[in-house]
This record gives sequence, C-alpha cells and structure tokens, in this order.
Amino acid sequence: MKGGKLCRPFYCPVFLHKGTNMTQQSTAQTTEKIFSLPVSRQITPYISQRQLDELPTIVVNHPKVRAAITLQGAHLLAWQPSGEKPVLWLSGNTPFKTGVAIRGGVPICWPWFGPAGQPSHGFARNLPWELTAHAEDDNGVILTFTLSQSEQSKKYWPHDFSLIARFKLGVTCELELEAHGEYSFTSALHTYFEIGDISAVSVSGLGAAYIDKVRDGVTATQQGNLTFSERTDRIFTAPEPFSVITDPALGRTIEVHHHNNTDVIAWNPWTELSISMADIPDDGYKTMVCVETGRVSQPLDAAQGSPARLSFTLRTRKLNG
Repeated sequence: MKGGKLCRPFYCPVFLHKGTNMTQQSTAQTTEKIFSLPVSRQITPYISQRQLDELPTIVVNHPKVRAAITLQGAHLLAWQPSGEKPVLWLSGNTPFKTGVAIRGGVPICWPWFGPAGQPSHGFARNLPWELTAHAEDDNGVILTFTLSQSEQSKKYWPHDFSLIARFKLGVTCELELEAHGEYSFTSALHTYFEIGDISAVSVSGLGAAYIDKVRDGVTATQQGNLTFSERTDRIFTAPEPFSVITDPALGRTIEVHHHNNTDVIAWNPWTELSISMADIPDDGYKTMVCVETGRVSQPLDAAQGSPARLSFTLRTRKLNG
C-alpha cells in the first residue's frame, strides 16, 4: 500500500522501505543460523547462551529437541523435535535488536493485547527477562524466565508484578505464563506456525462465533474448518479445548492445546499486508499461520496469593497416507 500505513487492527508494526521481489528466506535457514552461533556461555551440557545480533539467546541442543529463546521477551524463536521440520515460523527479515519486537516464534503479548496501550501488544515482549531456573533429563529441558516491575515497565504500566514463563521442551512444547500481583490484564501467546502452503491449510477446533478484525470488528459465524484465501484476522470467542492445523504440504498436523483461555486468534496477513510490512518477506504469508492462545474478550485477574495463568501445549503428528 503506497502513500500510507496498512495496519493489522491489533498490531501496527514499523513500516520501512523494502525492495521489490523480496522472497522468503526459509525458517529452516533462519533457525540454522541461530543453532550455528558460537557459544558464549555453556550453562549445562544441553543448554547454552549465544548472541543473536543484539539479543542474548538461550539455545537448547538436546537429543530429543532443539529450541531457542531470547532473553528479550522470553521469546521462543524455535522448537524442533528431533527428526522433525521446524514447527515455528520465524521471519528471515526480522531484526534482532534491543527493544524491537521479533516477527515469528511465540511473542508473549502482555499485559494487553493489541492497541489497548503502548507499545502495541504490551511491553513484556520488548523488555529483558532473566533466566531464573533450568532443568534437564532424558526427555528434554525445562526453562523458567522471570520479568518483574522496573523503571522501564512503570513507564507503560503502574502495577507491581512478577511474570513467570515456563517452557517444557521435548517432543511436545509446553508454555505456561503465570502472573503474580493484583491487577487485570489481557494476553495472548501469539504463536506463528511454519506451514507448507497457506492455500492448502485448514484449522479445526476454533468454534463458530468470531470477531472479524479485517471487517471492522463485526461478529460472524464460522462454517466448518477455517481455510485461507485472503487476509484473515479473527478472534474466536467460543473455541474448543484444542485446535488442529492440518498441513498436507508438510504432511503433518499441529495440535494446539489451550489452557485457561477464552479466545483463539487466527491470523494471516496475505499479500498486500505482507508487502507493506518490512519485517515480513513479500511472500512470507505463504508459509505461516498464527493460531494464538488468548484471553482477549474476558480479561484475567491476578490477586494476592492467586496468580493468573495462561498456557498451551503443542504437538505434531504425521498425516496418515
């Protein structure tokens, strides 16, 4: 779109000039660069810290799984069970710069989703977290990251808080967000999934009722599984306990088991929006889909002695035949 900005209603990125005919660097190529980075600190035999441009990154290299999480945002960039293709989509155009949101993986949107405050989707994904605990066994790795109130957070939000993100990484991927303090918030685990061909993908388990953000927030009803032939931005407000992405091109399904959510958000920018966004290759929309675990229509309440939680479990399965 020339002469202005084209924004996802719940996400307005920085629009910069990019050349024409920008093609997608594959997620596999992008993540391989991360796994080949030199080790700056070996934490355990399976866990190391590396430097991804400006961002310190925790890398897991375990017989059952590979994964990478930046300290900025406790942002899961990659999760790849052994012998599998990458499960999470990561843009080859995203900058890994201090304070800049990362395009792809699993951004933690907190304590608001969308434009309810500034920055869009909250500040948790842009601030540095601390790796506060880790463990490993034959089945995989558990990593715990913590973010607490600071001078930086008080610029955006007045509350005292402690936010914990726990990752259990193996043949499945579990992420639990746990919020301590006294406040209400909205949130989403904004997961970008790697797919083979957006035009062939379908998503089941979303439920019927949804809010259509492409069409100015009108409510509508989904008939059958969701498929994609245009820009899609929908908040499903009565989803089933888990969603299934069926991907014939990569010969697999991805199960997204949602916990303590009220909503599931489905998003794909399609052609025009991808072209207008500097951190997505022009054809990047073809190999990604977002299926997000959310608390958007009904905020979560954290209280003293009663933390609020939002989580998911991811699992892949091969398609029969």
